[in-house]
Amino acid sequence: MDELSPQQRHNNMAAIHGKDTKPEMVVRRWLWGRGFRYRLNHPRLPGKPDIVMRKYRTCIFVNGCFWHGHEGCRYYTIPKTNTEFWVNKVKRNKERDLKVQHELAAMGWHSITIWECELKPVKREDTLESLAYTLNKIFLQDRTVKQYEILEEEPMMAAEDIADYNKKNINDV
Repeated sequence: MDELSPQQRHNNMAAIHGKDTKPEMVVRRWLWGRGFRYRLNHPRLPGKPDIVMRKYRTCIFVNGCFWHGHEGCRYYTIPKTNTEFWVNKVKRNKERDLKVQHELAAMGWHSITIWECELKPVKREDTLESLAYTLNKIFLQDRTVKQYEILEEEPMMAAEDIADYNKKNINDV
């Protein structure tokens, strides 16, 4: 049973905001310290991603395990009170997250989701190093020279052989 009154619980939940959360600040400080530059909550992109890296055409979402329903995570537990409300809320959040990722992909943007539990001190360094590796891989893939093969039945010559050219001109005279 909840030890707080409904009004106290409401005030606690209302005090939680979507910007500048502790997990987001961990990622931002780490990226800035490694020389990665970014914008925050870009209003023109679907879902206003937490971190936008234009150079890499990448959006990073730092999701709380509870709010976004991280399946299999110990930090995602459905509250015992008002269960139906919370199940529906998390379900809507997950649907919205998926829709936003599809919209970004259609626009040519990469999406990376970092979960709150992956930023706990035990896993933090591995998660952030993996993020840097992924960003560098995206950067290199987007800037490689792509070679296209033209499939032809017979290769065409750009110029005639000089001997053939001379024979034609002699015969014409």
